[in-house]
Amino acid sequence: MPQIELQTIIKSSIEICFDLSRSIDLHKISTAATKEKAIDGTTRGLINLNEFVTWRAIYFGISQQLTSKITQYNRPFHFVLAQNGEGK
Repeated sequence: MPQIELQTIIKSSIEICFDLSRSIDLHKISTAATKEKAIDGTTRGLINLNEFVTWRAIYFGISQQLTSKITQYNRPFHFVLAQNGEGK
């Protein structure tokens, strides 16, 4: 099976990178062009274990919603997201 490996060098601490990856506010900034909105759950700040966020966005003229919940968490090494209500 083909495997793709991507390596990114970031001049910052693992804790800062981990926290930014959980930032609702940073995600809003990064998706400003698609006007994604956090409409339920944790809608600002950092999302944590057993918390969820529901996003609404319009793609190709169709309004869509996606709910993600952090189901596993080991700061600053990893977290797992269940999506579309799998863990909600």
